[in-house]
Amino acid sequence: MMSESLYGLMAKFNSPEEVLAATRAARDEGYRAMEAYSPFPVEGLDELLDYKPTIQYWVLIGGIVGAITGFALQYYASVISYPIIIGGRPFNSWPAFIIIIFELTILFAGITAVFGTLGLSGFPMPYHSVFNVEDFRQVSRDKFFLCIESQDPKFDANRTRAFLESMNPEDVTEVKP
Repeated sequence: MMSESLYGLMAKFNSPEEVLAATRAARDEGYRAMEAYSPFPVEGLDELLDYKPTIQYWVLIGGIVGAITGFALQYYASVISYPIIIGGRPFNSWPAFIIIIFELTILFAGITAVFGTLGLSGFPMPYHSVFNVEDFRQVSRDKFFLCIESQDPKFDANRTRAFLESMNPEDVTEVKP
């Protein structure tokens, strides 16, 4: 049952161990649409939330495109557009191309990493429903939050609230959209 006027329920915890235990319990209970917020990375939390990063594949593809671009650029200039015999070497002398290939590989991989990270993480996001929670600002200092979203098939406002309160959080708050 999905509540239209509710984004979800959010529980506030004091330690990373508490939010990790609550996330594990919520996962065991059958909740899947949930998100945890913390001031620093908590080991094991990403596996419990089924977070699978893909940025490394995008950076690899960016690096390969950079290497191909570096080789193609120099091949075009040295063989097709402006062939000059220098010291008796062949026009397609790939060992001479290695430095530019390396530089463009790093450049394209770096640009892909920056923009891929921003794109995959949803930035810039000037508004999110969790920003409506009064105490949410404490997540950048010393508090930990677990939000179970109303789009979860198992979500029922009363049962989910009772479940979160059984984890002994500091507070359980409704998150309005």
